[in-house]
Amino acid sequence: MEGFLEGAYLWVKASHIIFVIFWMAGLFMMPRFFAYHVQYDVGSEEDAHWIERERRLKKIILNPAMMVAWVLGLLLVVNIGFGAGGWLHAKLLFVVLLTVFHVMITREMKSLSSGSRNRSEKFYRLINEVPAVAIILVVILAVVKPF
Repeated sequence: MEGFLEGAYLWVKASHIIFVIFWMAGLFMMPRFFAYHVQYDVGSEEDAHWIERERRLKKIILNPAMMVAWVLGLLLVVNIGFGAGGWLHAKLLFVVLLTVFHVMITREMKSLSSGSRNRSEKFYRLINEVPAVAIILVVILAVVKPF
């Protein structure tokens, strides 16, 4: 599919996939970090280490990867057109839901760093599965294009 990207299309697509992988890695890691973080007392040395780890993960991997994945993905969508099929609309819905999840875990990170412990280790282990389910659906929609 050439479109306005012409010969750069496959490079943009490959780069999009790479940054989606980085983003998903961060989305898998952060809830796991939270599960470990809540095991330590607020104000402890280990608490401070987890706050810093989470901050770095967000700043270095999560936020940049999400932004680049979105920009490249939107370039691909504009290139193929929004009328490419229902699969594209469904995929975009799941990407928006992953973005909402991203915002939610960012807020949770801020809550933990302020000393709040409203959720259990088990909760964080459960929400760790959300990105897995979403990315399975996104990949099936993008590759199989079932509708």
